[in-house]
Amino acid sequence: MAPNRPFPVDPVLTAIAIGYSNPAQSLIADQVLPRMPVGQETFKWTEYPLAEAFTLPDNRVGRRGQVNQIEFTGEERESSVEDFGLDTPIPYSDITAAAAARAGKLSAYDPEAHSTEWLTKINELLREVRVANLIQDPSIYAAERQVQLSGASQLSDYENSDPIGVLLAAVEGTLIFRANKLAMGQPTWAVIRRHPKLINAVKGGLTTEGLIRREQLADLLEIQEVLVGEAYVNTAKPGQTATMARAWGKSIAALYIDPAPGPNDITFGFTAQFGTKIAGRIEDKDIGLEGGVRIREGERVKELVVAKDVGYLIEDVVA
Repeated sequence: MAPNRPFPVDPVLTAIAIGYSNPAQSLIADQVLPRMPVGQETFKWTEYPLAEAFTLPDNRVGRRGQVNQIEFTGEERESSVEDFGLDTPIPYSDITAAAAARAGKLSAYDPEAHSTEWLTKINELLREVRVANLIQDPSIYAAERQVQLSGASQLSDYENSDPIGVLLAAVEGTLIFRANKLAMGQPTWAVIRRHPKLINAVKGGLTTEGLIRREQLADLLEIQEVLVGEAYVNTAKPGQTATMARAWGKSIAALYIDPAPGPNDITFGFTAQFGTKIAGRIEDKDIGLEGGVRIREGERVKELVVAKDVGYLIEDVVA
């Protein structure tokens, strides 16, 4: 009986291989919480009190009086990156058989390259889910900067809802720094892009049919970007029939994001990254009869919300 390998060795094999995965453009984690390199696994940043930059002291100076003095304070925050990675084992017999098939022009399959590619995809999807869960968590937003829609106020009610009012309230509702990005899931976007009131606001006249583009909504709200997460994730337990769901739910987050924040810049959040992504092979003598290798891919990152007041969350946007 031929070994049950994870690839076919067949002289009639075509150059086509079908493998489902999330396209790169469906993932928005790196745009929602941009990566920022840190020099060590443990890192710090300083948080300054809100009042200090906006309190107005008396700055009048008498002819012989002393200049009024004010003092600036700051609280040091600390966090550390976490290690995220996955391995997959490959017997040497699989590597040898695949090499022979490639040499005979029967296959283009390289088990090590394939494993590295798919480990990377899975790790990226896991990061997407972490970021989606974080951004859609009401507990990280200030109470006055979140709203939950229901019934006629939900934007799936095309007749009664007020999409421009709801979205502008979120964009304008952040503290000091007006939101410059909206982040939402594809099912939500699919509903609101058909909203007659948004179509009319974009196209004018009596037009209420058709679709709007992300760029048009961004222009209408005077923000930089509308981000739409399209990723699917299997919510079933290993071994069970796949149950596919979207990583991003029915919320919309209005966020002020600085793509490259400096020491004194404000941004809703970022991803601290120590070093670069790693990928490589580790010899493992306990795989199969002849031994094999473990392919490993991973990274050291930490997703953080550091200025919750420049974010606003709309929950249950659509029914």
